[in-house]
Amino acid sequence: MYKRGQWARRWMPAAVCAVTLAVAGGMLVTAPGGQSAGQTTAYLSGLLCAPDATLGAARQMVDDRIAREKEPQQQTAPVQTQPEPDPQPEEEPPAEPAPTEDQEPAIAPAPVDDSPMPEGMVPVEETFYGQGSGNGYVQSGAGSIRNCTELSAQEIQAEMMQPLPFSVELNSTEPQVLIMHTHATESYETVDRSWCDPAYSARNTDTSQNMVAVGAEMARTLNAAGICTIQDATLHDYPSYNGSYEKSNATVRSYLEQYPSIKVVLDVHRDAIQREDGTRVKPVVEIDGQKAAQVMIICGADLNGNLPNFKQNLRFASRWQDEMETLFPGLARPVLFDYRYYNQDLTTGSLLIEMGGHGNTLQEAIYSARLVGKALAALFTAEAAQ
Repeated sequence: MYKRGQWARRWMPAAVCAVTLAVAGGMLVTAPGGQSAGQTTAYLSGLLCAPDATLGAARQMVDDRIAREKEPQQQTAPVQTQPEPDPQPEEEPPAEPAPTEDQEPAIAPAPVDDSPMPEGMVPVEETFYGQGSGNGYVQSGAGSIRNCTELSAQEIQAEMMQPLPFSVELNSTEPQVLIMHTHATESYETVDRSWCDPAYSARNTDTSQNMVAVGAEMARTLNAAGICTIQDATLHDYPSYNGSYEKSNATVRSYLEQYPSIKVVLDVHRDAIQREDGTRVKPVVEIDGQKAAQVMIICGADLNGNLPNFKQNLRFASRWQDEMETLFPGLARPVLFDYRYYNQDLTTGSLLIEMGGHGNTLQEAIYSARLVGKALAALFTAEAAQ
């Protein structure tokens, strides 16, 4: 049984695959999450074993012998003595405990700035989005789906909570999940404060500061759970934002051709929620004492045959959100089910997920990526056990 609000581990801790790739000019080149393109970061998980140090006895016998030699010698008849035993080695300090797979890298919160809002700045408003109910929403286990299509609630419910349309192989050496970013340069605030500069575009080509860093944490978490995951770090929206989805479509197709074992393709973005007066909205929830950016899954619906497998993607979205809300209540906003395309025809496990908004800090988004990855690994592990 899971306890609400905390992580319950359900998988075998075996990382078997972790590599970040990018496609450039039709060639596969390495490019890490968290570093500049053209380099590789491998996220590996394992258990380092260190045996306890051998503990010896004290050197009391040696000390006694030295004391006897210092005493005055008496002229007595020689006596037969037993040979002295060899001294035991000195006691060594215990070995330092080895790190285990449960020890995750710490995510330090962003610096806090409590200063008053300077002139010309705009407010950043923390907001919590609860699960929807009533007209326009369909309940999905612990979560909900915002239905923006003409499909009836009954038709949607017929697909929700059904078994996944694919089977993820645990502890495989073949990639099962691809994480990529159509809008990789989307970025976040670097300081936690109640205001921001309206001139800040929330775009950054530094992969340690944009969506690549967020996707890297998700990939690390999945790999640590034995879900072989690769990440593409291509900046599809740079230098031109136009045509981003056409470029990411080609990237995904090249991966599927090279790695037919891939079942799931996750396009990781961040949202941008802004009021008419310029206020930037920051969707946030506190989980286990730490701020996390709320996330939202977007699942496209078929329009004139462009997404023939959309119901299977919807099934995946529903199951994933239910797992997130069961393990980490408040992490997920309602699933947006709308007539969107987003290259979701390429697999039956293709979804887009928004990791917070441009008012959140990068650290909040990375923490959410860890939680999202844990929920996804738990779902895949439960399905594999059935």
